[in-house]
Amino acid sequence: MTPQQWISPALLTDLYQLTMSYGYWRRGMSDWEAVFNLFFRQQPFNGGYTIACGLNDAIEYLLRLKFQDDDLEYLGQLRSSDGALLFTSEFLEYLKGMTFACDIDAVPEGNVVFPHEPLMRIRGPLLQCQLLETALLNILNFQTLIATKAARICLSARGAPVLEFGSRRAQGPDGALAASRAAFVGGCAATSNLLAGKVFKIPVRGTHSHSWVMSFDKEEEAFQAFAEIMPGNTFFLVDTYDSINGVRNAIKVGKWLSAHGKRLLGIRLDSGDLAYLSVQARRMLDAAGFHDAQILASNDLDEYIISSLHEQGAIISQWGVGTKLVTAFDQPALGGVYKMGAISPWGNGWQFRLKLSEQTAKISHPGSLQVRRFKLRNEYVGDLIYNDLIDEKPGRVSI
Repeated sequence: MTPQQWISPALLTDLYQLTMSYGYWRRGMSDWEAVFNLFFRQQPFNGGYTIACGLNDAIEYLLRLKFQDDDLEYLGQLRSSDGALLFTSEFLEYLKGMTFACDIDAVPEGNVVFPHEPLMRIRGPLLQCQLLETALLNILNFQTLIATKAARICLSARGAPVLEFGSRRAQGPDGALAASRAAFVGGCAATSNLLAGKVFKIPVRGTHSHSWVMSFDKEEEAFQAFAEIMPGNTFFLVDTYDSINGVRNAIKVGKWLSAHGKRLLGIRLDSGDLAYLSVQARRMLDAAGFHDAQILASNDLDEYIISSLHEQGAIISQWGVGTKLVTAFDQPALGGVYKMGAISPWGNGWQFRLKLSEQTAKISHPGSLQVRRFKLRNEYVGDLIYNDLIDEKPGRVSI
């Protein structure tokens, strides 16, 4: 079950999408053909690239888009400020019988994209194109943002696996699920979120928390008990009391594992001076013969902290990243927009549309936007945004 399956998706929109749709219907404009382009204006995180994500959920939303009886009953009760019903019963019957008939073109997930390039292009009846705006922006904005944050963190990890550990800090259950998937698209190797693992077939990782250790009289006893119960899942969290002593206890239990034909997979550091502790832990593990035991670090990490730890000489095999990944901690939104590029009243040729603004960045590009990427000697060198309606003999250009 994905977030879009929890409720009927038709009302995952803003009221003004329905009031405009009602206006189109009343004016006889519902079936005018239109083109809308979904894009963003600025790179997130002051970075140089963005990773497209969310197409899978967007497609599922589109496939399930249909107004149910209870949706229409709710809309039929809405009233304007003067007490009159907002929508007529005839319009609601129109919505009930509506069949989705738009063409969707989109950038595949995981691709690098840049400002003003269309992540998605929607072409079809004006009323239907309008109804899709809010939901598509909701899905693509968030997941593209998280995938980009994940890619930045994974690059900072310099090839070491990054595990997404953010479910408990995510923006609600649906946010946690969407973030887990987007983080995987952005390069994370696994997630702690079991529901994401089930739904999206993402590898899952996790062993125990501080409460497991605190449930026993001694830390070594806690590690020993866990090793006996799950000998193939032995990543011990060593910082409940004293990290260096925790490593010693993990080594003791690791020797017990070796004597029983198993192995110590590694330790997790979740607090303190991670650079110093990782170096000390590596020396201790190697001296005890556990050269292949891994050191996993967590504790409110992001790309900046991970890069700093590398510069400090940290010896870390895996990175567990939670809050600052799934909440896109330093930038709360992507800022993607959905703008009309062209309209064809009654099929009488295309009229291009653009939005003007005193802010240059907010001026939209007219037409049905397409993007092409060029390569020179096996290296990508630039993208071209162009209008691919040019061969359809458009009518007059209108602003």
